[in-house]
Amino acid sequence: MTSAGGRFSGPRIASITRGKLFVLIITNFVDMVGLLMVLPLLPYYAVELGASGLGIAVLVSSFTGAQLLSAPLWGRFSDRYGRKPAIMVSLAAALIAYVVFAYATSFWLLLASRIVQGAGGGTVGVIQAYVADSVEPKQRARALGWLSAATNVGVALGPPLGSLALLLGRPGPGLVAAGLCFVNILFAWRFLPESRDMSEAPERRPRASRDALLGVVRHPGKPAPRLILIYAIGMGAFSGVTAILALFLLHKFGVGAHQIWMVFTYMGVISVITRAGFLGWMVDRFGEIRLSRAGLMLLTLGLVLIPLAPSYWLLAIAIALVPVGTAFTFPCVTALLSHIIPSRERGLYMGVQQTFGGISRVVIPLWAGFAYDNFGRNVPFITSAALVAGALYLQKGIRPEPQPVATPATATGVPTEGEVA
Repeated sequence: MTSAGGRFSGPRIASITRGKLFVLIITNFVDMVGLLMVLPLLPYYAVELGASGLGIAVLVSSFTGAQLLSAPLWGRFSDRYGRKPAIMVSLAAALIAYVVFAYATSFWLLLASRIVQGAGGGTVGVIQAYVADSVEPKQRARALGWLSAATNVGVALGPPLGSLALLLGRPGPGLVAAGLCFVNILFAWRFLPESRDMSEAPERRPRASRDALLGVVRHPGKPAPRLILIYAIGMGAFSGVTAILALFLLHKFGVGAHQIWMVFTYMGVISVITRAGFLGWMVDRFGEIRLSRAGLMLLTLGLVLIPLAPSYWLLAIAIALVPVGTAFTFPCVTALLSHIIPSRERGLYMGVQQTFGGISRVVIPLWAGFAYDNFGRNVPFITSAALVAGALYLQKGIRPEPQPVATPATATGVPTEGEVA
């Protein structure tokens, strides 16, 4: 697996597992480069087409709204037919979305591109399930950290490449992203193996997505629903702030379309360093639950300090706390969830986690855009910080070690069949 220092090597991972994860990491990295080539430019394209702060928030929320609806369906699809087919469809949807983005001449075409990509992007839970299929439980947080570190390299590289592609004209970023996505599809089709043995038919059909979703609402005190809600709150608060961050920096510090890449690259580099250099060692030293709690605290502090920063130096410190906080929080929470979900339903529940994350990434960015327009520039940051601070309460009583449950029913509060892996 990885060494104590967090490197993706060592005797604890078989070479075939390292090979699977390496190909998945490359696929996810290239996908993220394309996404971040266009995402920082989205507010500026939208403003050119007459959108307000609320309109920009609608664009951001439409992506996650489509993810919200599609994530459990893709999870069940991958449980039944395999992880690889679901990932391939996601990449194809992204290719279509980038082409639409490149030639969008109205707000509605921008919105359509976001919806198409979001519907395909509901496979985030499938990717997480792929990792959980391939790695032993004690090493999942570290492997997920490496996966997210690679995607954050994409976060760092995508924005400057997008700005560079503007030299080709307004359609440039979208077309270059589409070209990268096409190459990525060919790479994944050729080299990405299936993570599950699909020759073994499941004993029972996967449970309905609706049952799993309702289980989180009906039994929020159970360990799995609480972990899902912690993930959703943190992800929503982070998305709410990033939805209006470009506008905030434009209005307060004069950061324009040709400079915003530096902010996203800065955040991406910090996230990569944290996840690839420190996360594995920190998990070994402090455990997943304590490290995720520290991550929530750092995220809260960063969100509070960003609007209060009077200078670039203090702003840089405040912004740095955000990727560090998310790096400690999300891989640990997802790994904890994977411990208490059986393999045959792992895709479903990772999809459920993404659905609740999607709900928060719809509601909170919409609130952020509305609050920014009507109540002041600082309000979205303060409310997001308050939500993350509240998520700390949900961690009370969750033990550092996986819950010794016997069935998914005891893990989620919903009657299910089978045994927990």
